[in-house]
Amino acid sequence: MALPVKNDTHQYGLGSIAIHWGMALIIIGMYPLGLYIDTLDYYDPAYRTVPQWHKSIGLILMSLLIVRMLWQTINKKPQALEQPKLLLLITKLAHSGLYLLLLIALVSGYMISTADGRAIAVFNWFEVPALPAVTENQEDIAGEIHYLSTTTLIILAGLHALAALKHHYINKDNTLKRMLGMHQETNS
Repeated sequence: MALPVKNDTHQYGLGSIAIHWGMALIIIGMYPLGLYIDTLDYYDPAYRTVPQWHKSIGLILMSLLIVRMLWQTINKKPQALEQPKLLLLITKLAHSGLYLLLLIALVSGYMISTADGRAIAVFNWFEVPALPAVTENQEDIAGEIHYLSTTTLIILAGLHALAALKHHYINKDNTLKRMLGMHQETNS
């Protein structure tokens, strides 16, 4: 049976799965790319290109976050699997933390990139305009916030992945299978 595009009460649909894993791969790739950018000096050949890729991918990630939030408003979420109430609360807090940290990382990245008043060229396809600077030293302040939020995001995402593996290998439940599109509930 083919995986439906939308979620149902028992499983995630192809839309949710594709957005989740697409964003996860981008986030995982963006963190080391950002650390690499910090090692570049003005005379490095990658100084002009790699930061531009990072900015462009960051804006694409922002678009995916908006799409994901819209998708969640029009798409029901599968029922939670049985687990203790405290664990359900921790799960909700962790998911909320992932969204909040990602939003902070994306906004602070935009504030770093546009602090000088220049627009961001997204892979030279189109430009996203700069907003007026909010504060003096915006680039430095936003840079600190960006580093702290992305580092915390990557740590929380790692814990999220470990929790999914724990569910799969220790609890032997369908948590991970549902997000991989491997669990198909039968209605018989």
